[in-house]
Amino acid sequence: MINIRQATVEDLLQMQNCNLWNLPENYQMKYYIYHEVTWPQLSFVAEDHQGRIVGYVLAKMEEDQSEPPHGHITSLSVLRSYRRLGLASRLMAQSQKAMAEVFDAQFVSLHVRKSNRAALHLYKETMKFDVKDIEKKYYADGEDAYAMRKDLVPGSAAAN
Repeated sequence: MINIRQATVEDLLQMQNCNLWNLPENYQMKYYIYHEVTWPQLSFVAEDHQGRIVGYVLAKMEEDQSEPPHGHITSLSVLRSYRRLGLASRLMAQSQKAMAEVFDAQFVSLHVRKSNRAALHLYKETMKFDVKDIEKKYYADGEDAYAMRKDLVPGSAAAN
C-alpha cells in the first residue's frame, strides 16, 4: 500500500535522494527547503509500507505579478520499481488541487525534456497539459524543453 501525503521538512533528504536516482537535473538541499518553507501545502510524497519515500512532487506558486496566480511543478519523480502504479498522477493531482484550493491558482505550468517520452505521455494524455512553447537549451546539457500548462478551477477539487 502506497500512501500519498503532504511533504514535510523531514522528507526532504529522501526526496532529494529520489531525484538523484531518477533525474538528470538535481537541486541543492536549500532549494527543497525553500519550497517546503514557502509553499508547504503544495509538495507531496508517496511512501511505501515501511515509510520510505518512493516518489514526490515538488511544487510552488509563481511570483510573477503580471500574470494571474498560478502554480509550477518544479520536479516530479517516482522510483523505477514503483512506476506504472498511478503514483505520478496521484501526486500531481494532489498538488494541483492544493494550488487551486489554497492559492486560487488559475493554471499550473511545468517544463519537460523534449526527449522524455514517458513524462510527455503522462502530462499530455493522462494529466491533460498542453504544450505552450519550446524553450531552447533549457536544460544544463543543452536539451530543449516543452513549456506545458493546464488550466485549473480555482478553489475547487475539479483541478484533478
